[in-house]
Amino acid sequence: MGTPATTPLTYNLYVTQMGTMAVVNTTTASGVVVGVDAAFNAIIPQMLNYAELRIQRDLDILPSMTSNTYTLVPGNNILQISVNDFVTIQDLAVVNSGVNYPLVATSKEYIQNVYGTAGATAQPVVFAMYGGDFSTGGNTYNNIMLGPYPDTNYVVRINGTQRLPSLYLNATPSLAASATTFISTYYPDLLIMASMVYISAFQRNFGRISDDPTMAQTYESQYQTLLKQAAVEEDRKIFASSAWSPMSPTPVATPSR
Repeated sequence: MGTPATTPLTYNLYVTQMGTMAVVNTTTASGVVVGVDAAFNAIIPQMLNYAELRIQRDLDILPSMTSNTYTLVPGNNILQISVNDFVTIQDLAVVNSGVNYPLVATSKEYIQNVYGTAGATAQPVVFAMYGGDFSTGGNTYNNIMLGPYPDTNYVVRINGTQRLPSLYLNATPSLAASATTFISTYYPDLLIMASMVYISAFQRNFGRISDDPTMAQTYESQYQTLLKQAAVEEDRKIFASSAWSPMSPTPVATPSR
């Protein structure tokens, strides 16, 4: 990954910067900088939540990619996985005798018409997302439909993305000293700008931001500028830059990559 160009952004430093930028008084207790304004302290976790979620939705961050394996039940073409396992599912593969057989994404209507009966079972070759099950007990699932119905206990490997560790979960003085994340370490500039968009709305009571419309727009404009640069960097990590290469775009090259 390489060494980040900036010092890792801890909660301690973050509150100091936000206190300066948002003109909020701070104090230091046991070496940790905290805000004096109770309303500001209460809004910090949600501010960080807004910023981190926005960055992760805007960028395909390489460390967010993960994989997991599941076992199919013979005669059952619905695979249930917890919503906590993945944010987005990218691909599935059946593992049979040590060989990965990628499944082709299709529609549930196709599977229901072509592989609509459990009477004909075999190794699955296609899959479709099939909604989810919501439970107030905390067990919420996403369902994946497979075709054809499996004839044995195949192992399925799923690749997808998950939420990165969150700084907002550590937004308390007791955890502040060691609270760093991938985003705060490698994209502190994006984190600050996204947070300031939220803080701008907070300072205008979320309903009166139109009184000073340029306030949030300034931070939003800077965030968008930084986002474009970060997006290219993340694309380079997965060989998805120009011509599917890991190199920076070179528009002056002839021919271009």
